[in-house]
Amino acid sequence: MVSIPSPLRLKPGLEHRLEEAAESEDVSASDMASEAIEAFLDAREFKRQEIAKALAEADKGVFISQEAMHRWMDSWGTDNELPPPEPDIFPQSNRK
Repeated sequence: MVSIPSPLRLKPGLEHRLEEAAESEDVSASDMASEAIEAFLDAREFKRQEIAKALAEADKGVFISQEAMHRWMDSWGTDNELPPPEPDIFPQSNRK
C-alpha cells in the first residue's frame, strides 16, 4: 500500500502518549495512529449507516406506543412479566 505523508497536528501531550503506547506494543507511532484513525472512521461510518437504517424504519410510521412500552417495562421482574410489545401505532391510511 502506498503511504502518503500527512502532516498531522496532535493536541499537546497526545504525541507523547502515542509514542509511549506504540513503543509498549512494539509498533511505530505512525502505524498505531493510522490504525486508530481507521478504527475511528469505520465506527463513524457504521454509526452513520445505522442512523440511516433507523430513520428509514421510522419513516414507515410503525411504532410501539409509550403506554405499551411502560406496561411491558412495569412488568419486568414480576411473576406476570409480559412479552415484548408489538407495534400498535400504524400510519393513517388514505383509503376511503
